[in-house]
Amino acid sequence: MAYFEIEGLSKSFGRSAVIESLSLSAAQGETVVVFGPSGCGKTVLLRLIAGVLRADSGDIRIGGESIAHLGPEHRNVGMAFQNFALYPHMTAFENIASPLRARRTDEAEVRRRVHEVAALLRIEHVLGHMPRELSNGQKQRTSLARSLARRPAVLLLDDPLRNVDAKIRYEMRLELPRVLREYRSTVFYVTQDYKEAMALGNRVGVLYDGTFRQVDTPAGIYGRPESIRIARLFGDPPINLFPVRPERNGDGRAAVRIGDSDLSGPPSLDGLVGRDLLLGVRPEDVEVLTEPADGAIPVELDALTPLNVRSVMLLKAGNATEILASCPEDKRPALGRGRRQVWARLDLGRALFFDRATETLVH
Repeated sequence: MAYFEIEGLSKSFGRSAVIESLSLSAAQGETVVVFGPSGCGKTVLLRLIAGVLRADSGDIRIGGESIAHLGPEHRNVGMAFQNFALYPHMTAFENIASPLRARRTDEAEVRRRVHEVAALLRIEHVLGHMPRELSNGQKQRTSLARSLARRPAVLLLDDPLRNVDAKIRYEMRLELPRVLREYRSTVFYVTQDYKEAMALGNRVGVLYDGTFRQVDTPAGIYGRPESIRIARLFGDPPINLFPVRPERNGDGRAAVRIGDSDLSGPPSLDGLVGRDLLLGVRPEDVEVLTEPADGAIPVELDALTPLNVRSVMLLKAGNATEILASCPEDKRPALGRGRRQVWARLDLGRALFFDRATETLVH
C-alpha cells in the first residue's frame, strides 16, 4: 500500500507550466530518485512537497492524510539542499539540533538524536566546528544530519552531492542507502547524474516536459527505456541508434542492415518486418573482434579511448555508419593501437527497437 502519494499535481509560473498533472506513489522507506535535465521542474516538485510553494491543483498525501493545506512546519517533511544552507553563526551541533529546538524537544533527547545521526554520518568529531571550518563533505553530511535528526516521514534531498568532489560523491553513494535505511523515511532524491540515480534509487522517476515519462527500477529504466529520449539520458557512452527497416533475407528470417551488412535478428523481429524503426544497441553489447566470425560485420577501428575500467571505441562500418563499443580494460591490448580493420558483433537479442516516427519503444 502506498504511504506517500502525489495526485494530479500542477504548478505554473505565469503562462509557463512547470508541473502538469503529475502523479506518483511511494512505499514507506522507499527511495525514489527524481531524474531529469536541468530546468525540468525537479526542485519545484520538491518545494511543492515541502510546502514552500503551493500547487495550483492536485493533492499530496502521507499515510492517507492530505497535507496540501498545511504549512511547511506542519508537514513532517525534511529537506536538504545542494548548497548546504547551514547557519554560519552556529556550530555543526547547533545546526543539526536547530529543527529539534524549534519544536522544543527535551534537551536530553536533542543531544541523543544529534549524536546518533552524527555517528551514522561519521561527523561526531566536528560537531563543535563552525561551518567555515568544515570541508564541503562535512558540510554536506551536516546538512543531511539536520534533515534526518527530526525523523521526518518524508525526506527531500535536492541534489545534495552536486557541490562535493568526486571522491566524496562516490563515498556517499555507498553510505547514503545505509543511513536512509536506518531512518525508514520515504526519500525523494533529485539529481541530474544518471549514475547517481541508478546507484541510489529503489525506483527512478524520469521527469521532463512537466510530468514523469517513466517510473521504474534502475534496471528497468536502463534495459527497457520507453522512448529514445530516455534511452539517451542513461548511458555513457550513449546508446547507438541506427535507422533500419527489417526485411526477410534469403533464409526467410528477419534481418536489418547496418552499414553495408545484413544481420539476422532474433525471432521476435519477425513481427517488425516492413516497419521504419530505430535500432538501439548499447556500446557494451557490441563485441569487437580481431578476426572474422559468424554474425560479425567488418568495421574500421577509428579511435580507442580508455575510460576508467572500460575502453570506448569508435567504429566505422559501410556507408559512414558510426558504432560506439566498449570493452573491459584488460581486453584493450589485443585490439592494438591506431586505425585498423576489426569486426563487430552486435547483440541483437539485447537490442531495443523504437518507432522512427513516435520515438517510442516497440520491442
